[in-house]
Formats: sequence, C-alpha cells, structure tokens
Amino acid sequence: MNRKENIFTASPWRAIAELSIPSLLSILVMMLYNMADMYFVAMSRDLRQVAAVSLAMPAFTFMMAISTMIGNGGCTRIAQALGQGDEKKLRQYSALCFWSSIGFGLLFALTCFAAQRPLLRFLGTSEETYAYTRSYLLILASGAPVILLNHSLGGMLRGEGLVRVGLAAHMISTFANILLDPLFILVLKQGVAGAAVATVLGNVIAVAYVMLYRVRHADICTIELRPAYAKELKMLGAILALGLPNAISSMLSGLAGTFSNQLLVGYGTDAVAAMAAAGKAVLLVTMVQMGICMGVQPLLAYCYGGKDWAKLRGIVQRVLFLTLALGVLLTLGIWFARKWVIGLFIKDAAAAALGIRQVGYMLLMGPLIGLYYLASNFLQAAGNAPAASLSSALRQGLLLIPLLYLMEHLCGLIGLALAHTAADGLSILITGFMAIAYFKKVTKEELPHGVQET
Repeated sequence: MNRKENIFTASPWRAIAELSIPSLLSILVMMLYNMADMYFVAMSRDLRQVAAVSLAMPAFTFMMAISTMIGNGGCTRIAQALGQGDEKKLRQYSALCFWSSIGFGLLFALTCFAAQRPLLRFLGTSEETYAYTRSYLLILASGAPVILLNHSLGGMLRGEGLVRVGLAAHMISTFANILLDPLFILVLKQGVAGAAVATVLGNVIAVAYVMLYRVRHADICTIELRPAYAKELKMLGAILALGLPNAISSMLSGLAGTFSNQLLVGYGTDAVAAMAAAGKAVLLVTMVQMGICMGVQPLLAYCYGGKDWAKLRGIVQRVLFLTLALGVLLTLGIWFARKWVIGLFIKDAAAAALGIRQVGYMLLMGPLIGLYYLASNFLQAAGNAPAASLSSALRQGLLLIPLLYLMEHLCGLIGLALAHTAADGLSILITGFMAIAYFKKVTKEELPHGVQET
C-alpha cells in the first residue's frame, strides 16, 4: 500500500508530473491510434472509404463511452478507497470493472449485428458509403468485448497508481494497430475492413499484456468472478454513476457526430471527409489538455477523500496554469501547420481546402478548453456525479446538438465548425462556475463552527 501512496503524497509538482505525464503520453498514443485508420485508408485516395471511417466513428465512440464509464468510474472509486485504506473495496471495484466490461461489450456487439441496417442509415450513410461503413462497423463490433476491456483496464490501473503499466498497454495497442494497418489496408488490399481488423488485434495484444502483468504482480486488486457477484453488485452502480459524466460526454459526442454527418451528407462526400480531417487536426489541442486533467483526477480524488483542501487547491492552481500555457502553444502550432495536417488525411485539393477553413474556426477555443476539463474532472473526483454529468451533457449534447442545426441554418457548412466553438465557450463558463461553487461549499462545510476560511 505504501508504494502506491507515494505517488499521491509527493510534492504537488512531482505528483502532477508522476500522474499527468504517463496519462498525457497515453493520450498522445491514443491520438495516433485514433488517426492511424484514417491516415492509411486515405492512402487509397478513395474519399468514400475515408468518409466511411468518419461515419462509423460515432458508433465506435459510443462503445468507447461505455469503457470510459467503467474505467473512469472505477479509477475514481479505487483512488478514493486507496486514500481511505480500504483494501476490500479495492478488490470489489476491480472485479466489477473487469467483468462488466466484457458483459457490456457482448451486449454492444449483439445490438450492432441485430440492428445493422437502421443503425447504418441513422449514422448518415449514403449509397456510396453504405458497404464500406457496414464492413468497418461490424468488424469493430465483433471485437467490442476486448476493446472495452482494454480501455477499462487502463482506468483501473490509473486508480491504483499503476499509470506506467496502463501507458504501456496503450502503447502496445496503438503501435500494434499502426504496424498492422498498412499490412491489412495496403498489402492485403482490405481497405476499411483491414483497418478494423488491425484495431481489434491491437486491443487483443494489449489485454494479453495487462493480464500477464496481473498474474505476475497484482497484490491488491483482483479480477476474480466471485467478488463481483458476492452481495456487491450494488457497488457497480456506484462505479457507473461516477463514470457517467465521461460516458455522457463520449455518447453525446458520438450522437452529435451522427447529426453532424447527417447534415454534411447534404453537401456531398467531400464535405464529410473534410470535416473528419478537421476534427483530427484539432485533436492534439484538446486531448493534451484533457490528458493532463484526467491524469491528475486520481490525485484530486485522493486529496478530496483525505479532506486535504490546501493541497487540493494547490494542485488545481498548478494544473490550471499548465493547461493554459500548453493550450496557447498547441493552438498556435496547429494553426500554422494546418495545411500539412489536413493533407495527411485528404488528398483531394478541393476537400482539403474546405478542411483547412474548418480548422481555423474550430481552434478558437483551443487555448481555454483545459479549463473545462479541469473543472469537470474536479467535480468527478469529488464524487459530485450530478454536476459532472451536467457538465459533460452541456458540451457534447445540450449545447452542441442544437447549435449544429442553428449554426448550419445561419452560416451553412462552416456553421457546423462554428457550433463546436460556441458549445466549447459556453461549457467552459458554466462548468467553471459549478466547480468553483462546489469547492467553496465542501470546504466551508468542513470548517469547525465559528472558524473562517483563509
């Protein structure tokens, strides 16, 4: 237990570095994972296949939302139990996360196969893209149990303080995918189907690595079936409740992506591909800031569980500075390199020009988006599931979805990019206010009667 607590009890900057750097590297690796399929598919110079990857992505995002709900909820609960010194809960939460990942993965796969035709139509496929999107989606669905398990295990390991093991698993999965992509897509000429196969196999390899580590090194957490079913199933609700904010964000992101694609189809396949490339271009700005804030979430939960308000405040201030600085630098970097980045995914000149325009609008909130992720992760770490869920629902659903239709009606195709910027700005303001208000509330309640907060 002491070995794991050392990460959380270190000095603020060291603790931030110990947790955020592996998480950040994991996010960067995930970015490569996210971009690899589209990059290698783009080498076919077939915009229909590039568009198919984008059209299937909302369903994949929904699948990842389930793993995020389990992994991040388990991460927070495990970190809180670690701060409280409760080893029994650590075992129970771990087992529940493991087996629920497999169960939800099977349910997702069955749903995709049973409802494939209406699902593909809802995703916005046209006659040009239907067959490609179907192939990509169903292969990913076949591997859903192992994909969910791989990403859920990453969250569980972060909660234990084993961030480097989780990072190694992400790297193994991503680089296996990157190595297999050209084999299946270009050498074996499988196109988007080959990209999906490479993704599934990469996750299989990563899960095998984590399971081998568990067998050799695990000393507290467990994946035994018995603890997950011995009068502890109600604890699954506690895990899912805390993971729900992240899941809502991903689910609504997928839903918004579907609605956006439905609108984009009216402008042609080129527009679908261009918007997909623009979204990939801004990923670096948002995901780096998200990675830092997700990395320190177990530390925030540990401080909250131990009621160490002074350290919690210091951590928040340092992470705030860090995300603002990186946000400015990354936004400027992507802005100046936007033509090159879009060119990685789009070879058609007209579609690439459209993607370059969209990137400019989508970068407007880049320097500040870290404020949103910090506030949202604090609310989750503090166990305030309703506020954290609302925060996620605002950015990717309650605000973004209606703004997509409003801005498209007012500004046409470019309005779809502006909708993301407007939703981000409003979400930063609202979530920041909720986080500040909740922090003041809990610290005030802990003060002895008659003592004023300094």
